[in-house]
Amino acid sequence: MSITEILFWFLAVLALGSAIMVITSKSPVHSVLWLIVTFFAISGHYILMNAQFLAIVNIIVYAGAIMVLFLFVVMLMNLNANSEPQKNRNLQFAGLISGGCLFLVLVTALMKSDVSTNHLMSGGDAGLIKNLGKVLFNDYLVPFELSSVLFLSAMIGAVVIGKRSD
Repeated sequence: MSITEILFWFLAVLALGSAIMVITSKSPVHSVLWLIVTFFAISGHYILMNAQFLAIVNIIVYAGAIMVLFLFVVMLMNLNANSEPQKNRNLQFAGLISGGCLFLVLVTALMKSDVSTNHLMSGGDAGLIKNLGKVLFNDYLVPFELSSVLFLSAMIGAVVIGKRSD
């Protein structure tokens, strides 16, 4: 086994184990922390696929900003076991049925997919920032600029809404 295969399997076990811990943790804060570990493992997979930009964006945006917001909301809500409402049996049954249906869809999709063949990328630099920048600023310049104007107007709206009226 090569070092890449060993690293892949280590990251896969880490991602699956931490994702299971997200679901099974009793404390919401611990669940958020396990989700951060999951995001780091997924970023490791992105690096193995030579998609460094996605890995860095995943760490900065998801493991950084979004998880800080999740922790803030969880701590702001002050969740504890005493205030937790009783779960309805019908709701638990519906969740079990939904999870079973999702599992069947995933198993069916994996059985119909052809995973025995290796799909090679055309080049080793497919996920690099240089290529992404060329495509983004040559082929998709107008949608990129429109989305930046949309984000700018959203930030201005947030400042106006958040500003106190005197």
